[in-house]
Amino acid sequence: MSTKFGRIVCAALLLAAGYAAGRAASFGLVVHAQAQNTRVFELRTYTANEGKLAALHSRFRDHTLKLFEKHGIRNIGYWTPRDTPLSANTLIYILAHESPEAAQASWAGFRNDPDWQKARTASEVDGKLVSKVDSVYLNPADYSPLK
Repeated sequence: MSTKFGRIVCAALLLAAGYAAGRAASFGLVVHAQAQNTRVFELRTYTANEGKLAALHSRFRDHTLKLFEKHGIRNIGYWTPRDTPLSANTLIYILAHESPEAAQASWAGFRNDPDWQKARTASEVDGKLVSKVDSVYLNPADYSPLK
């Protein structure tokens, strides 16, 4: 993993954790670990093909987020790097799944969803949007405010 990419991943994770802690505090909630917390987070990084990042954002904004929720995938946050060259072609986001098994089932349902297949096909009439996808599953640390 490149140093620059590692800094981006760390920044995204810190931002998500800070947001979650702030949201909990703003509602007077205390975030506790569940006795048998099996929830997992997924950090995904997409590298868009040249000139396709705007179309990728549109597909997520108009279709993907709703379809994720439909299939039990919780949207935590979405980011683009501030610095070039990654700002021109990179989308980073974090999802939450109730368990590793739920993640597998949710992704299978999402991939087979006719609405997703239609949205993907329509968005790629002028060529594929994404050249590379990196996915990392994460377990929250016992002291993490986001579990």
